[in-house]
Amino acid sequence: IRSETPIANKKLETLRLTTLRMVKQRGVLSDAEVSSFFAAGYKNQQLLEIVLGIAQKVMSNYTSHLTNTPVDKPWKQFI
Repeated sequence: IRSETPIANKKLETLRLTTLRMVKQRGVLSDAEVSSFFAAGYKNQQLLEIVLGIAQKVMSNYTSHLTNTPVDKPWKQFI
C-alpha cells in the first residue's frame, strides 16, 4: 500500500484502491467507486470496516503524537 503497487488479486486490489480513495477523498466515494467495490464481491459491512480501520489508525497516530510515544525500533524504518 505504501508504494501504491497494485495487487495481482483483483478483489484485494479493489479493496486497496477503495481504502486509498476513502483516505484521500475524506470518505467521499462516487457512485461508480462504490459500485466497483460491490461488483468485486464486497458489501456495505466492508465499507464500514474500512471506515473503522481508518478511524483506529487516526486515533492511534494522534494519541501517539500528543503523548510523544516513541516508535519501536523495528518500525522506525517506515517513518
